[in-house]
Amino acid sequence: MLTRTPDRSLTEQLAERFAERIRARLLPAGARLPSVRECARQQGVSPYTVVAAYDKLLALGLVEARRQRGFYVRDFVQKTPPAQEGQALEAMHSGATSPLGTIGVRMTGSQINATALMRGMFYQASAKPQPGSGVLPVAWLEEARFLPAAVRRITASPALQGGSLSYGEPMGDAGLRAALARRMADIDIAARPEQIMTTVGATQALDIVSRTLLKAGDPVMVEEPGWSVEFARLDALGMRVLPVPRGPAGPDLAVMARYCELHAPRLFVSVSVLHNPTGYNLSPAAAHQLLQLAGQHGFHIVEDDTYGHIAPAHATRLSALDGLRRTIYVNGFAKILAPNWRVGYLAAPPELVERLLDTKLLSTLTTPSILEKALALCIDQGQLRRHAERMRQRLDQARARSVQLALEAGCRFAAEPAGLFGWVDTGVDTDMLAQRMLDEGYLIAPGALFHATRRPCTLMRINFATTQEPGFWRSWRKVVGAV
Repeated sequence: MLTRTPDRSLTEQLAERFAERIRARLLPAGARLPSVRECARQQGVSPYTVVAAYDKLLALGLVEARRQRGFYVRDFVQKTPPAQEGQALEAMHSGATSPLGTIGVRMTGSQINATALMRGMFYQASAKPQPGSGVLPVAWLEEARFLPAAVRRITASPALQGGSLSYGEPMGDAGLRAALARRMADIDIAARPEQIMTTVGATQALDIVSRTLLKAGDPVMVEEPGWSVEFARLDALGMRVLPVPRGPAGPDLAVMARYCELHAPRLFVSVSVLHNPTGYNLSPAAAHQLLQLAGQHGFHIVEDDTYGHIAPAHATRLSALDGLRRTIYVNGFAKILAPNWRVGYLAAPPELVERLLDTKLLSTLTTPSILEKALALCIDQGQLRRHAERMRQRLDQARARSVQLALEAGCRFAAEPAGLFGWVDTGVDTDMLAQRMLDEGYLIAPGALFHATRRPCTLMRINFATTQEPGFWRSWRKVVGAV
């Protein structure tokens, strides 16, 4: 709650609170501020104080007033949307209008909307565990004490450093690529070291693939719900985003087939294992049908296996079934080791490797060889494998506690709980609740962030590792009860 002080009035405090969230893009472009009366009730101040605070935000150019509708966050990167592309999807079974609407989605202000969650990674709403977080807690990752030890060993040994004062190998450290090839063989993906290229995190690997295989205007299929940053990244490159509904067994193949007939997409981006945000795993039957569709229509599949380190051993991967013919495998270590190391990699069909390498060289030249050598050491000595096993066990325990608390709070799971994330139906608009939960010191991930076009949604993604304590759920019940 706001507290009057000699130095700062309630109006100034309220205006600063909203301004900070708008500048951090935690309140995205187009978001509606609470009504004057509702904000006054929430903050325990008079309507006059709220009106004065909103006037300050108007003067700063952070919000705009819409007649008879209220105050909205301004779009600072306005783009003129092109004419609606494509036509409505025909119903696949019943003749009803498809929930996807038109084919070929361009997202006005999408970078602002989608990166709100990313910016949240660097915005500390409070010292409390954050339910919207996309990674394991720092306290968990600190258990990987072998990482700094490996770096010290590499830097202390001239033989192991191997030219650390010059640019690294263009494809990445040879020792790490060999270690990655062996690790991929453990999950039945056959990749030679010369097919593997290291990157600055998995995100750069996805970007390299897009910039190599696509040009502005190309249609790209993505899973919905899915990773909003990928939607925005493709949109920023000028691609036409084709959202494909993701179900428990995999993507909607009928929708994909229709896209192929109408638009001949060049690429499909998929998280086969522990899909973000639902936690779904691709079924073997759906995987075979998807690969047949790719072969028939000539598109590539980018398989993002970011959560593979915490996945069950039997999980189906397209790259294993396909043998890296039409698939490109992407992974990294941010979710299991050290996000700040930014070590990722991709494995591609041999005929694409040189083109992908050209794109990498044009963007970052090479990647940090000392960190790559240290990581190779951790993999070869089995430290990464043992650490991943401990994290899986700890996450299983946290998930059980978090699920119980969510159910007791009146939520239901829209997907079977699995992996790091839960896809929870709250029954209320989570965009609106995201603002209220920030007042409680919690950053949540509302469901609208995981759709190609932002719309009201009652779903939210929770991190099982950071929602296993009752404190968040007590605040949640209080806020929901006040709506």
